[in-house]
Amino acid sequence: MRALTRIQRMSVRWTAAFWRDKEGLGTLEIVLIAAVIIAVALLFREWILDFLGGLFEKVEGKSDSFFS
Repeated sequence: MRALTRIQRMSVRWTAAFWRDKEGLGTLEIVLIAAVIIAVALLFREWILDFLGGLFEKVEGKSDSFFS
């Protein structure tokens, strides 16, 4: 029982020290932002592809009429 409370206290100290030390948190934030962007892109992949396809068709049509 005594060992368990000692481990719990060590865990609490380690967690507090981890969050006080700001080194590396910038990298973690960048990785999390990139992961969210990738997840959103994968979820809306079909919609994004349809949107970009329509956009390129409009650009192609406008450029054809401009250069003719």
